[in-house]
Amino acid sequence: MEQPRRPGIVLTEAQKKRQRERSIAIALALFVLVVLFFAVTMVKGPAVLNRPM
Repeated sequence: MEQPRRPGIVLTEAQKKRQRERSIAIALALFVLVVLFFAVTMVKGPAVLNRPM
């Protein structure tokens, strides 16, 4: 027995565009953060692991 499909939330074209722009901005911010952490780790070198407990 097949249940009827209920329509979900349907976004307008403007809402889809804004959602895409937000997603790109979040991805870009995450990428910058990852690059920043990587750069700091490379600058500090192996000394990152040599710390007192």
